Amino acid sequence: MKVAIIKYNAGNIRSVDYALRRLGVEAVVTADEAVLRAADKVIFPGVGEAETTMRFLRANSMDKLLKELRQPVLGICLGMQLMCRHSEEGNVDCLGIFDADVKRFVSLNPEDKVPHMGWNTIAQTNSALFKGFADEEFVYFVHSYYVPLGDCTAAVTDYISPFSAALHKDNYYATQFHPEKSGSVGERILQNFLTL
Repeated sequence: MKVAIIKYNAGNIRSVDYALRRLGVEAVVTADEAVLRAADKVIFPGVGEAETTMRFLRANSMDKLLKELRQPVLGICLGMQLMCRHSEEGNVDCLGIFDADVKRFVSLNPEDKVPHMGWNTIAQTNSALFKGFADEEFVYFVHSYYVPLGDCTAAVTDYISPFSAALHKDNYYATQFHPEKSGSVGERILQNFLTL
């Protein structure tokens, strides 16, 4: 099985690569269009800022490529947000794969810190990514922006208000949390993705 991690100006590519290696998968980290199109699975990780990253993707025609992929694609954190229609981070239009807009968390009281950082539960899971899951599982988050609940919501987390912890539409899957930093639960999610 050929697994490709999209190489672009975003962090956490290494940690995703290491997580896959722990599962016995040697992924290729690449920006090569032919390699990405030929891969069995594509992972679109991300730690960074939406506007800058969208500018980079457009300048390198990777925005068009991402929307044309037909194999299973997994977006992580910023990768998930960029797969949405629009982000309040930099007020930028994104890829539009998911019909959803990315909003900034607004803290309503002092104990609700932004960014949302650390372990929290996911519930109401309804995607093959979460095959074999219990009602609630703990995963690791680091984010200041979120996707509201909608038609593509595949898992729900409550922080300040309920939001989409994961999205799914057609061959596109995405998690707001970091499966590569979520211990055995994250490994199961990555394994489920690899066996789609």
